[in-house]
Formats: sequence, structure tokens, C-alpha cells
Amino acid sequence: MTTLRVRIGDFSDMKSGFLQAWKEAGGGKRVKPRHELIFRSYEDMHRVLSPARLEVVKALAGQGPLSMREVARRIGRDVKAVHGDITALINCGMIDRTEEGVSFPYDRIRLDVDIEAA
Repeated sequence: MTTLRVRIGDFSDMKSGFLQAWKEAGGGKRVKPRHELIFRSYEDMHRVLSPARLEVVKALAGQGPLSMREVARRIGRDVKAVHGDITALINCGMIDRTEEGVSFPYDRIRLDVDIEAA
């Protein structure tokens, strides 16, 4: 089962992960893909992963590629609105677009959110 980990972090988190993978690959090691999506803030994450967009992801999970029209039909929403949500999800790297349609290439999502006192 492939899980997409979604979390909040900063540039140094992304940079350290990249540098570690670069080092391992340069040393001849096989680098395991990191199925991770990092947002700079909770607000950014919430803006991109709105409840409506998560409904799109749920409709795609385990289905293989679907057309935007089929996704809209399955969740009972307007095609134009679903198109905007799908575009945002493609742009953030959560879903893929192929010639056959759009797909969510993971089995599940794990949200890691830490909330601290101000």
C-alpha cells in the first residue's frame, strides 16, 4: 500500500531530504521514492486541500485514470468547478494527468499536522 504523507515544513526540510537522496544515489544506493507533499504553512495546506478537493481525491482513489467529466459525475458537482479543483491538485503534485485521464497514484493519505500554542 502506497501512502502519500502530507505535512507542514519549510525549505530546509525539503532541502535535507533532497540532499540525502542525492548522497545515497551518488554512493550507488537505490533511493526509495519519498511519497511526500510539504506545505509551508497550515493555511497553504488548507487552501489547497479544501474539503471539495479532498472529495475529488476520494473519488479518484483506487479507480485508475478517470475523465474530469466522470469525476464530476461521481461527486455530483459541476464540471467547471471540478476542473479548477483538479488543476490545483495537479499543480501541487497530488494527482497525475495522463492521456487516459486524471488519477490519484496512492492508496491513502496521511496528514501530519502539529499545532502548537502561540
